[in-house]
Amino acid sequence: MITSVRRAAAVCALTTALAACAAPHHPAQRPRPTPSAAPTAPAPRPPTLAPGPAGLTPVFENAPRSAGKTVALTFDADMTAGQGPRAAAGERFDHPRLIAALRALKVPSTVFMTGRWAEEYPDQARSIDRDPLFEVANHSYSHYAFTDDCYGLPTLGRDRMRADVERAYTAFREVGVAHPMPYFRFPGGCYDREALKALVPAGVTAVQWDVVGGDAFATDADAVARQVLDGVRPGSVVVLHCTLSAAPATERAVRTIVPELRRRGYRLVKVSDLIAAAAERG
Repeated sequence: MITSVRRAAAVCALTTALAACAAPHHPAQRPRPTPSAAPTAPAPRPPTLAPGPAGLTPVFENAPRSAGKTVALTFDADMTAGQGPRAAAGERFDHPRLIAALRALKVPSTVFMTGRWAEEYPDQARSIDRDPLFEVANHSYSHYAFTDDCYGLPTLGRDRMRADVERAYTAFREVGVAHPMPYFRFPGGCYDREALKALVPAGVTAVQWDVVGGDAFATDADAVARQVLDGVRPGSVVVLHCTLSAAPATERAVRTIVPELRRRGYRLVKVSDLIAAAAERG
């Protein structure tokens, strides 16, 4: 009996050893080092202009005419600080159909937005900011004038100008506009030396235009289109509006302007593209 048990134990031991030898050998699995994430490159700084004479805020009106057949369509999203009750009563200071038309036509555009407009239409402000077709720029918070006698707009005091611009950037951040450009358009286009001096600490480039679209309060879309097309030259900045109640013909005009500019060989770009071209040429 003991012999049988010993024989059985020996057979078991031999069987176990043979099984172990036949089994494939797997080295111990060591955890693979997790590759370190590549460092995120900082976003490139938007192009700006060097300070103007005497260190004043630089003013940009158009790119060099020799820089090629490019043109920037810009749209002012105007709303003054005191127009909230009118918006509450149903007046449309936005223009969704215009933005939809620009998207359908694939038109790179710069929207100069007041802080008050962004607060009134936060979903649209975020949507414009997040669409790579567009860039958002500063059109003040309140849309009050930076000089006296500017189209009947209320006037800011000199001591409030910088604060009004910075308040617009604050409003953008609060509604989720994450990438506003360091470009500023004076309400009504009105400025003087004192206004340029007041905005130096804000670090913006003031953006004007060389082609007036003439769409403010216009109802004849064909007339607006003719005015733009007659005025455009290489490097032009066109000013139009993104406010349905004050510029109801703009969307229809754009649907004429854009195909005709392209037929003439123009490339539609953002303001940042024109400023970059101007900066490269000194």
